[in-house]
Amino acid sequence: QVQLVESGGGLVQAGGSLRLSCTASANTLGHHATVWVRQVPGKEREAVSCISSDDDSTTYTSSVKGRFTISRDDAKNTVYLQMNSLKPEDTAVYYCAPGSTWACDGNYIEIWGQGTPVTVSS
Repeated sequence: QVQLVESGGGLVQAGGSLRLSCTASANTLGHHATVWVRQVPGKEREAVSCISSDDDSTTYTSSVKGRFTISRDDAKNTVYLQMNSLKPEDTAVYYCAPGSTWACDGNYIEIWGQGTPVTVSS
């Protein structure tokens, strides 16, 4: 069974940066896209960014474009989310999930790790 471990969250002031990591227990990331999803308690999960496993194409939700960068290191079986110019509205628990296919098609498999909390203070 695939396990995903997220790390790198924390408390940061507005305008600051964090780099999140998502490491898979098996070579899932080489066969599936990887999606970063965030959730604020009481709200729907929001897909933030995706990177394909085939051509490294990426997608971002509009609110993070130009501020967040997703990347992958297949040798480490890890996907990163570099978050710059953080805003209080980025505060959430961030999770990674495998895409349903190799492509960023908006779908993902709901296999959740423990998530990593990000808190941005104003």
